[in-house]
Amino acid sequence: METGREHLTGIEEYTVMRGGRKLRCGFTTGTCAAAAAQGAVRILLGETGLGQVHIITPKGIELDLLLENVSLIREGAYLKASCGVRKDAGDDPDVTDGILVMVSAECSQQPGIRIDGGKGVGTAVLPGLAVPEGEAAINPVPREMIRREARKAAGMHGYSGGLIITVSVPEGERLAEKTFNPRIGIRGGISILGTTGIVEPMSERAVIESIRVEMRQRLALGEKVLLITPGNYGKDFAENCLDLPAGKSMKCGNYIGETIDMAVELGAGGILFVSHIGKFVKVAGGIMDTHSRSADARMEILCAAAIRAGAGTDLAGNILACGTTEEALRIIEEGGFLEKTVQKLTDRIQYYLDCRSRGSLICGAVIFSQKMGYLGRTTDADKLIGTIRGSGR
Repeated sequence: METGREHLTGIEEYTVMRGGRKLRCGFTTGTCAAAAAQGAVRILLGETGLGQVHIITPKGIELDLLLENVSLIREGAYLKASCGVRKDAGDDPDVTDGILVMVSAECSQQPGIRIDGGKGVGTAVLPGLAVPEGEAAINPVPREMIRREARKAAGMHGYSGGLIITVSVPEGERLAEKTFNPRIGIRGGISILGTTGIVEPMSERAVIESIRVEMRQRLALGEKVLLITPGNYGKDFAENCLDLPAGKSMKCGNYIGETIDMAVELGAGGILFVSHIGKFVKVAGGIMDTHSRSADARMEILCAAAIRAGAGTDLAGNILACGTTEEALRIIEEGGFLEKTVQKLTDRIQYYLDCRSRGSLICGAVIFSQKMGYLGRTTDADKLIGTIRGSGR
């Protein structure tokens, strides 16, 4: 029998370009579960020697996936078949790459196909997730994929009775600690995910969707104003310097604009951003994706703010020659224009946040420096801070 290394699944020809590099695509845990479900049902209904299955993902990509750990056992009067499919995340740095997704299948006296999670598949314990509280964290698209493949396998053998399909991940509980699951309210294992069935390496859309999941959950828990930081520095500053409740913040990375759009769509009342100036100085120039590959202009925006604050051309030239915002702030402070420059920056930040939200929610920001600490806040920040403090006490 072929080994996993020699076997061609069909994903090998699919690649994406990221940062000038060609990267391999992979397939999701949802695809693994659906393929294993097809295999388990076929084995349950009498097929022997089954070593691989053919599956078409929601994206339309056809895959031939190997089955592992195939077994058929009798439990009392009933047979139970199980098998697994190993995930290939391609070149995506996914902690679940290489894990085995197991599925067991057994006949049921109840009609229809019941899908549940076993060991290593998490359970939703908070509202606002893609599945209701108390259910296994098998998202809607993977559930439909599993149901479709189980139904197809049953049809191959003329079986129209009920089925119980149980998905498990032997390594799931251990790996879950390396994911967002504990933070967003999924306990006991990983989620079975995937909307297209295919993993695109370093997908920005996947990151944005993870932000959406956490935002939806927080709003479902009753939070009206969201405390959002690009990263850990903002989280620490919010808790330690602004006295905002620990555990209230969520991260947005570089996706400022996308985060505002999602908050509007999901009905949030407001957002308070707490950020190092190195990120949010870009927002003062209307840049809503703060990754350096999208735009920089940090020194140009700082320079423009300093000139509006009254700085002369010599100081402006020194700012433009700086490599970091910390260095530029020091020069502005030595020139006596720090307070006025920060005020100009926060005015522009407020303006562009309001432009993006179009008045659908209240936005504000607090900016700080690693060396200088607190720098300033936008017009609406105080109101938002008060609401967050009140909700966390």
